[in-house]
Amino acid sequence: MPRILFVAMPGSVHSARWISHLRDTEFDVQLFPCHAAGNHPLLAGVRVHFGSLLIRGSLFLIGKLAELDRRRSGRRRRVPSCFKRAFWLAWTIRLVKPDIVHSLEFQCAGYLVTEAKKRLGSRMPPWIATIWGSDIYLFGRLRSHTARIKELLQACDYYSCECERDVILARQFGFSGRVLPVLPNAGGLDVPEEVALQARERASTRKLIAIKGYQHWAGRALTALRAVELCADALRDYRIVVFSANADVEIAVELLAQSTGLAVEVVPPSSHEDMLALFARSRVFVGLSISDGISTSMVEAMALGAFPIQSCTACADEWLTDGVTGIIVPPEDAVAVSDAIRIAASDDKLVDEAQITNAQVAASRLNPERIREQVLATYREIIAARM
Repeated sequence: MPRILFVAMPGSVHSARWISHLRDTEFDVQLFPCHAAGNHPLLAGVRVHFGSLLIRGSLFLIGKLAELDRRRSGRRRRVPSCFKRAFWLAWTIRLVKPDIVHSLEFQCAGYLVTEAKKRLGSRMPPWIATIWGSDIYLFGRLRSHTARIKELLQACDYYSCECERDVILARQFGFSGRVLPVLPNAGGLDVPEEVALQARERASTRKLIAIKGYQHWAGRALTALRAVELCADALRDYRIVVFSANADVEIAVELLAQSTGLAVEVVPPSSHEDMLALFARSRVFVGLSISDGISTSMVEAMALGAFPIQSCTACADEWLTDGVTGIIVPPEDAVAVSDAIRIAASDDKLVDEAQITNAQVAASRLNPERIREQVLATYREIIAARM
């Protein structure tokens, strides 16, 4: 039975969705978490190494591997604690003997596999390195990460990403291996029947505007709220909902409601199905960040009929025709975002025609079964090439 060892964040829904492609197939799927965390429910049934064998034998293994390392170097040295997980991973690969090692994300999982490969040398199986979101686009511009990204891309055999933009960037960083098909990291979109029915309502009849509430190192929700303030006169008939908001954004929402009199509110943490239902009721979706891959919320919103206003840093141009099926904006330009919201809130023809086209794009590019077939075919091809 062909075996794939994933190195990934165990609590991430993106990890879980990707790994679930291999459920009920011929593959033996196992997971080495790149950090200590609880497992996502979708990973039920997947053998997870860290926390069982490796924890029970960690002290023994670290001691043995440290001794081996000292013998090779010809001198005594203390094993840095930050490399302990790389030792555990290298030992797991020796023990499990996977046909493929697949790391999901660079800065946690990918860097870890890079260190493990140094210890394994020729015993390292083929390695697929997948990036998420900002792994190269943003971190590749930071001095503390540039050299590590180059080292990773020169060490891995296969590379996968969800934006054509990131194929070009990987080549610029020195990757010379094979690029795998560009596919959404979150997998396809399986819409519940009742949500699909709701999504057929014309966008022009909807009175809801959904705003992504991330405000952090990448998210720029506060810019979106400032934009709403600038076009408040055009939004009197709308309800504005902010999802995934942190404390700073919650305060800004409350103050915005007071200063403008608009119906602005924060949506409490919701299930994925509830979020899809929200998009199916929304006329406009606004998502801003200084860096991203595919914005999963953007493609979900466009699939469900909401007119997307998305920052230019999220590969939106690979999914949207600017000014036709969505509007692409600078992430920190509140005036430009305000102008876009004003257009989307008033132009019925624009949002209705975009709804039709975007639904077709989503049906083609987010079909879960089609994506699953491509994923499985890729793994089978890589394993066949080893034989």
